[in-house]
This record gives sequence, structure tokens and C-alpha cells, in this order.
Amino acid sequence: MIIETGHLKTIEQRLLWLSHWMIHHANHIRPKVDGIKTGGHQASSASMVSIMTALYFSALRPEDRVAVKPHASPVFHAMQYLMGRQTRARMEAFRGLGGVQSYPSRTKDTDDVDFSTGSVGLGVAITSFASLVQDFVAAKPWAAGLPMGRMVALVGDAELDEGNIYEALQEGWKNDLRNCWWIIDYNRQSLDGIVREGLFGRVEKIFEAFGWNVIRIKYGVLQRAAFDEPGGHRLREWIDACPNAQYSALTYQGGAVWRKRLMDDLGDQGEVSALIERRSDPELAALMENLGGNCVETMAQTFAEVTDDRPTCFLAYTIKGWGTPIAGHKDNHGGLMTKAQMEEWQRHMGVAEGHEWDPFAGVVDKEAFQDFLSRVPFFAGGTRRHDDARLAIPDLSPVADREISTQAAFGKILDQLAKGNSALAERIITTSPDVTGTTSLGPWVNRRKLFSRQPQADAFIEHRIPSTARWEFAPEGQHLELGIAEMNLFLLLGAAGLSHSLFGKRLIPIGTLYDPFVHRGLDALNYACYQDARFMVVGTPSGVTLAPEGGAHQSIGTPLTGMAQDGLASFEPAFADELAVIMEWAFDYLQRDGGNAFDERTWLRDETGGSVYLRLTTKPLEQPGTRVDQAFRQGAIDGAYWLRKPGPNCEIVIAYQGAVADQAIAAAGLIGTTRRDIGVLAVTSADRLNAGWTAAQRERARGNSQAISHVERLLGDLPRHCRLITVIDGHPATLAWLGSVAGHATIPHGVEHFGQTGTIGDLYRHFEIDRDALVASANGLTSGPRIHGARTHDGCGR
Repeated sequence: MIIETGHLKTIEQRLLWLSHWMIHHANHIRPKVDGIKTGGHQASSASMVSIMTALYFSALRPEDRVAVKPHASPVFHAMQYLMGRQTRARMEAFRGLGGVQSYPSRTKDTDDVDFSTGSVGLGVAITSFASLVQDFVAAKPWAAGLPMGRMVALVGDAELDEGNIYEALQEGWKNDLRNCWWIIDYNRQSLDGIVREGLFGRVEKIFEAFGWNVIRIKYGVLQRAAFDEPGGHRLREWIDACPNAQYSALTYQGGAVWRKRLMDDLGDQGEVSALIERRSDPELAALMENLGGNCVETMAQTFAEVTDDRPTCFLAYTIKGWGTPIAGHKDNHGGLMTKAQMEEWQRHMGVAEGHEWDPFAGVVDKEAFQDFLSRVPFFAGGTRRHDDARLAIPDLSPVADREISTQAAFGKILDQLAKGNSALAERIITTSPDVTGTTSLGPWVNRRKLFSRQPQADAFIEHRIPSTARWEFAPEGQHLELGIAEMNLFLLLGAAGLSHSLFGKRLIPIGTLYDPFVHRGLDALNYACYQDARFMVVGTPSGVTLAPEGGAHQSIGTPLTGMAQDGLASFEPAFADELAVIMEWAFDYLQRDGGNAFDERTWLRDETGGSVYLRLTTKPLEQPGTRVDQAFRQGAIDGAYWLRKPGPNCEIVIAYQGAVADQAIAAAGLIGTTRRDIGVLAVTSADRLNAGWTAAQRERARGNSQAISHVERLLGDLPRHCRLITVIDGHPATLAWLGSVAGHATIPHGVEHFGQTGTIGDLYRHFEIDRDALVASANGLTSGPRIHGARTHDGCGR
């Protein structure tokens, strides 16, 4: 491989200038509106310039995928601009509305972002899971000929404080990770100071322990050449022994100070003194700042020498702020060059006034340079955003059991798919953090096997030992088992949910976990949704309904999380037929990528698609019998339907969500003995009801008086004197807002405190979500604002 070093150095300087000018323009030239610093991390960008130049313009191929260090976003945008793939207008609007983003974003940037980054550590870890997903896809007959790319993360050394990185390392080791590069920008400076001495040694040992190849890139070509001069070994020893803080301070002060310090420490009036004196102050500074990660030639050569598929960690020594007047200063993380510094640096960079945005400013032979850029393999393959055809959804027959839990029904629906030969079933990948059996994935796994690139027999089957679980590993397997780390679960779902875009082959990822532990992986869940990954997550068992397990395993706030999380449609069905309808809809919803217009029936943007969260339980409920009417089916999808439709004089409506359905139905029957007209509203998704309601209100505020949401149609005909009683095995705020839809007084029942151990009946009574508490609230509606622990709210109306 021929490395065209001259062109790479030109690119390096162009990216250094353009990234810094973009930040400077946003902070010092663009009109200030808010009176605050726009920011942009000039120093963190500078330390990455040589690495990114060598990577993108020498090492990468179109099938490779990169997660860019968040604070190197300006370099990434500058690179796209240099290649004609980004506009000047968006560059000028950096960190402004409609401009290039602060941190690379798949959904908000128009340039070629592979993985969104921003929440540090997550963009690093997802590359290892993307590599596992690539192996999963490549092993299937429907993906024959898939080009195998490297999944690359550009890592800030301070990101190594993030625990999720080490969870991902362990999972990669378990699953024989390959084709993954992590390139550490080891500039030894973080937001608040200098990284501790000796970190590199710890990093190397950790990565080696998990089977990674570790390559330390400490010296650039200038330094290596100097080491070969007489006395050069002493200079190398001095560099190796110099503390991080000292090296940074000397870098900031420049060549004259370097000279004095080196002569004081090493001057021998002989070989070493001669080595130093042969160089002018600028040349000496360039030598001392020529660390491996700031030497584009060294980085390109190092990348080219790695030809195997082992996971590889490159520990690239860099100077934060390299090549700029703020290089090395310990405050430079969020610091900016002043106007005076920028003017002087502009002259140094050879950029004429008025040509600051010229991509080729200062390039001598522009024709040869343009020719080189046209031949860069990474950019030569056209679009790198793929897609795949939508999969047809087979009819999902309702589970026939007379009494069943939603969790068990979920397992039976998946088993129904596993028995069939649909294209959808072929593309499902399931995963779970060591709770596969206890979240009802067992039947699916028994039929569809676990994934491994190399077959592994189940010893229990070989020895004919009876077991309900047949754990056979094979390349055709469709379940990827994880250890107990929910962050890893959501990162894997995020990676698999991007398979259609990354690899051109659609997957339908389904992950299960205990519902309270959704919050253990919340950052990764938000991260997966932020980059529009498509997956189904099943939280089960949930709530205090998981009675004997106690408060540590009982979820409270997850329904509110489901409502608040963008990109995630949240459901909590009570009955198996509801679940079948919702899952059939969800498998299609995961694949949608249509327009952003409202559906005027619900005011939801369903054509955009998204991910789906199902909150399920282990509590068996008596099923309502066969229901085939369209109102039920559509209502279950839209978020609610009338289980018992109220009449014109309705006095009370009980609205429930989830496993407390039996309590709500029983309470309605008891209340009905003394009151004439009782309604029962089956809520399957407070999330979709609320989203449609707020969207319709916004549309009316814009002047469209015809905008009426699904929940408004359901509640709009209730008389004003009607009262709502809401109940959920979760936080009562999930449904308490229903009273505001049409101005009805509301008493919400739910769980606000850590759970207890006991029977389901014990806990329902303790938290007043049982039938007796609902009846008491109905009977005492006129007695005061607080009855049996439930709260009365007056709706605010429309």
C-alpha cells in the first residue's frame, strides 16, 4: 500500500483550519443572541486531526463504520465540507438551529454519520456490538456476500472512566469479537485537569486481558529520527519519564522554554546538547510535539500494518490543542482562541483574509489535490446509508388460553412465529441479559437456537439429561445471550436496530429484561432511540404484581419513562389478544420510514416509525373471549378502547392500564349495584393517548379547529359530572392527566413508593390499587379531596 504522505499532510492542515475557523466564527463573528459562549472544543478537535486524516483518507473502506469522539465533531464536519458533502451555510450555523450539530448525529446532521455520539462511552461501546451484529447477519444465507467492515471508535482518553466501556469489553470477549478498532486519543487532559500518570499501562493490561491487540503509538517520525541521532536515546528516556502535566505546560510555553528545560536536564556539552542545538526554537517545538498520534504519516503506516481481524486498541499519544496557540494548556478543553490569537494563527496557516471558508485555501497544486481526494476509497463508493425492503407481517393468532399472563402470551406468540417460515421470523434477533428463561424467550430459543460463529453442542442433550432449555449454539442461531448488564442490552438493540442502514439487511431485534432494570440501562436506551434504531424491548415482570420479589425487583416509574422517551412507543396491555394486535402492529411500525405528517385520526406521526416498549407481567388474567371487532383492534393500537362503554348519564369511569384490569372490572361490577351508569376504559398505551392529545392541542393552537385526538373522542361525550378513577400498577401520574382532557374530576390510584414482599392481594391492598380501594373512592367522591390514599384532581378542561 502506497501512503501519499504529502496529500495527507495537506488534508490534515485543511481540517485543522476549517474545524477551528468554524468554531471561531460561531463564537466571535456570528451575531450573539443569548449572550453565552457557543463553544465547540477547539483543543479536543486539534488532537484528533492527524488520526482522523490517516483513518478516513488512507485506512478506511466504504463498508467500515466509525463512531467519532463527540468533541471531534468539528473535524468530522470539516472533512465532509472538504469533500463537498456539507454546505457552507450549515457550517456557518454550527451549533445553531439548522446547522451542523455539536456532536455527530445520525438523525440531525445531513452528512454521513455512522453512529451518533454525545453521551460519552456509548459511542465507543456500540461499535463492538455492531461488529457482533455484522457477524450475525453475515452468517445467514439471506445475507450471502456481505462485505465485512471494521467497526471503529475514536475514543477520548477521559471516556475510559465510563463503566459501560468495560461491560462491553467483557461481552465482546464472550462472543469472540472481531473487526473492531478502538483508537484512543491519549492527550492526557480531561475537562477538569490532567489524566493520572500511568493510565496507559492500566489500559494496555485491561485490553490484553480481554484478548485485544494493543498498539502503542507514542512517537512520530521526527522523534524516531531524532532518537537515531547520537544522544537520541537520552532524549527518548527524558520524554518517557516526563510527567503529563509538565509535558503539557512545556508544550504551551513553546520552543524557547523547551530548549531551556532540555538543556537544564540533559545538556552535556556533547551529543545531546548538539542534538538540541541543531534545531531552531520552532523546530525544537515541532520535534517535541511530534507524538505518534499527531503524526499523520505514523498513523497511516500503523493502520496499514494491521491486516488481521483481531479487535485492536490503538493508544495514540497526542497533544490537546496540537498545532494551535492553546496547545497543552490545562484549561483548553472548553477554551477558545481569542481574536488576536486567531489572526496570528491565520497568518501562520497561510489562509488569506476573505478565503477562510475556501476548502482549498493555501493548496499549491489544487488539481493534483482534487485528484487525490477523488480516489480516496472511503468516499468513492457513493452513499453509505443503506436500506432494505419491508418485511411482510404474518397474522398473529390470539393465544387461546382461558387464563394467561401477558408475559406467557408473549412467549407463545414468539413460539408461533418460530414454528413458521415467514421472512419476518427469519430476521428476528432476540437477546436478554441472563434472563432469557424467566422472560419467556425459552420456546423461541429452543426452536431457533443461540447464535455463535462456531457450532457448540449442548452437553445436556449429548448426555440425554432432561432439560427444558436446549442451548445449542450455531451460525444459524437467532438468539444472542448477554451477561447481566442492561447497558449492553440496549447497545446491542441499538446496533441491531440499525442493521438495515449499516449493512443493508433488516433485522427485527427483540430484547427482554426485568422491567425495573429498564432504568439501569436508561442512558443506552435513550442513546439507541436518539439515533433512530428500531427494536422491541419487553420489560417483564413489572410492578408490585411481582409480589414476592420485593421492592428491589418491582418497577414504579417505567410507565412514565415509556411516555417521556422520544422514539419509543410504549404499551402495557392487560390481555393476550391486545398483545397479539399490538405486536402485529409493532413489527410493521419498526420498519416504517415514511413522512412526518400527522395522522388526522390520532394526530400521531405513525408513518415515521420508531421502537416499541412492552410492559408485561406474570400475573394470569381470565381472558375476555374472542374479540374481532375493528374498534377493539384499532383502540388497542391507538391506546385505549371502551371495555364497558358508558351511557349518556355516566357517573363514574374507571380507567386502568395493565395487570390491574381484573381489579378495575370487579370494582365496576360492585359500583354498578348502587350507581346507574359505569364505564370501564381499557388503556393499552397512556403514551400514545397523551402524545396524540398534546399534538392535537398544538394543532388547534395553529388554527385547525378540527384537530380532535383519540382520547378526546373517547372522553368528550362524558357528562361534566362524571368522575374518573384511574388505576395502574405503576406511578399514578401515568393516567392522572386523563381528567384534564375534558375537565373531569379524577382520583388516580397507583404506586409511588418502594414495594414490599407479600402476595399480590397483600400488595394491591397495601398500595390501594385493589377493587375495594376503587369502590371506596367511588363511594366517597363527595367526602373530600383525599380518600383512602387516592388523590382527587379537577381537570383543567380544554
